[in-house]
Amino acid sequence: MKTNIGLSSKNIQQVVNELSKLLSDEFVLSTKTKHAHWNVEGLDFYSKHAFFKSQYEQLDELVDEVAERIRSLGHFAPGSLKLFLQLTHLTEVSGEDNNQSKSYLKDLLVDHESIIIHCRENVSHFANKLGDNGSADFVTKIMTSHEKMAFLLRASL
Repeated sequence: MKTNIGLSSKNIQQVVNELSKLLSDEFVLSTKTKHAHWNVEGLDFYSKHAFFKSQYEQLDELVDEVAERIRSLGHFAPGSLKLFLQLTHLTEVSGEDNNQSKSYLKDLLVDHESIIIHCRENVSHFANKLGDNGSADFVTKIMTSHEKMAFLLRASL
């Protein structure tokens, strides 16, 4: 059944395209954070192991929320690794082969900041150009979650 929520199909498609990129970013960042959780080494192992777990659990919630937002707009969410890697703005792995927490913290911080910038750009675009205040508010919420996670990463460096 066609979605009838006061937005044109064209505008909904544009929102869904951007949300699909965001979903891909969230999934890739969650995977990278799990990698850090599983592989971190050093004197701060236990505290960073727990820290990364807390962050990937938050990211997994965001993944689900973004996918559900796409579905609420009447579209199917991408769900394959191939599609996620095609759509993401992030790199799958960092260039460093270092399992120290500082390397992971820096790499993950860059990714959170990239998502924050992408969200900030879309807030205005969704509201002002596409008339979708709901998605603008939704992306603002996602952005503030990343701002807090980025703050915690930054404070740990």
